[in-house]
Amino acid sequence: MKGFRFSDYVPQEGSDKTPFEKLLDIFLELIQYTSGDVPETLAWMNELDKQYKLTDDKYGMGDFIEDLKRKGYIKDDPQGVQQLTAKTEQSLRSRSLEEIFGKLKRAGRGSHHTTFTGNSLESTADRRAYRFGDGMEQIDFTDSIKNAYMNHGIEEFSLTMDDLEVVETQHDAQASTVLMIDISHSMILYGEDRITPAKKVAMALSELIMRKYPKDTLDILAFGDDAFPIEVKDLPYLQVGPFHTNTVAGLELAMDMLRRRKNPNKQIFMITDGKPSCLKEGDEYYKNSFGLDVKIVNRCLSLAQQARKLKIPITTFMIAQDPYLQNFVQQFTEANQGKAFYSSLKGLGEFVFHDYQRNRRKNVR
Repeated sequence: MKGFRFSDYVPQEGSDKTPFEKLLDIFLELIQYTSGDVPETLAWMNELDKQYKLTDDKYGMGDFIEDLKRKGYIKDDPQGVQQLTAKTEQSLRSRSLEEIFGKLKRAGRGSHHTTFTGNSLESTADRRAYRFGDGMEQIDFTDSIKNAYMNHGIEEFSLTMDDLEVVETQHDAQASTVLMIDISHSMILYGEDRITPAKKVAMALSELIMRKYPKDTLDILAFGDDAFPIEVKDLPYLQVGPFHTNTVAGLELAMDMLRRRKNPNKQIFMITDGKPSCLKEGDEYYKNSFGLDVKIVNRCLSLAQQARKLKIPITTFMIAQDPYLQNFVQQFTEANQGKAFYSSLKGLGEFVFHDYQRNRRKNVR
């Protein structure tokens, strides 16, 4: 009789990593929570080392810091303060892509494919009859000659336009996306860090687009009391402030960004957890943190309708569970004819990824 022999489980993952690589994993994770503050991150690591013995006599925390400098992950600014390098910023984007979107194989430098067919460089498996205006490079001569034999016989071979078959091709579509990130104070309230997952999603999405869809554009903006554009390289340093939620300013800036883009496929992704509670009138701020203010809500709904007329769908990723806030999002979505996802922090990246992939197959006109 065959039996089973049990032994202690020894995890294999990471067992072949060097001491530097193991500590680097921890460093890259912590640096996202400190918003790119290298001294604070290293202070945290020293505390973790005391408690969990991350290092030993052969390789200490001082060795790790020197290796971070030597390998180009950190550098000293003119005042001698340690800061991140472009190499680390790119590593954070790659790490977020791997963590959120899974192990993606690097495909060719492609474009988005629509459901419309026509002249393009990329062919499909479909065939159709020749139409006036089709290029010679689209004709499948093998199938066309076969049709000629079948239609006219071998002895009196002739090739007519009715025999010609054309390879169907797909239009290539470019997509322009604006990602809005809420940095109001509520993104760190109630003991829950919501800004770090939002930053990770933004870094992963930007890395995905740069790797796989380089013809696409991604603009990113943050909105609190005001809205302002940020570069991809700025994402690790993004911080929540003592701000209200000026969704109106964010939407106005997003639509202005898309107005400058020439291709017709445009969309807005908005990650938020709070109600719109602020708007700017001249030099003054109109604020109301107590419930949904009708004046602010109506401005938001008006912008949603304006975006709809411009054929700019807005997808809202709501990471709050309050029923009255979800009701506002529903009204906002109906005004824009867009979409809304009520997501936990854990599922946020998956929602953004699948919706981006779904939208890339559309031609929004």
